[in-house]
Amino acid sequence: MALRKEKLETYRELLNSRREALVQGLRVATQAAVADEVTYADSIDQASADTDRVLAMKMKSRERDQILQIDEALRRIEQGRFGECERCGEPISEARLKAFVLSTLCIDCKAELESEEHRFPGRA
Repeated sequence: MALRKEKLETYRELLNSRREALVQGLRVATQAAVADEVTYADSIDQASADTDRVLAMKMKSRERDQILQIDEALRRIEQGRFGECERCGEPISEARLKAFVLSTLCIDCKAELESEEHRFPGRA
């Protein structure tokens, strides 16, 4: 059973809101990184600052990945495929979508995939 238009619109608004927050955060972080030209006389302080910068960049990379996932979810809404399992084609439960709106697999296919990954690490 496909999701009703009202539900789809709710998910679209949620996704757009989350996307805008992530984009704004990336914008602020990028501006801060560009403006951060502090150099430290102490090599330990410099190494610590460099490590902090690397960790911040990794976090921002994850946020960029999440923006791409949101864009894909919005495409699925437009194409009428949102809430449909990519693997089996069955509907993804609303409970699962509420818990993780970017879900592309129903709970059964996700469990099966994780089981395969556990049995054959690096394959799936």
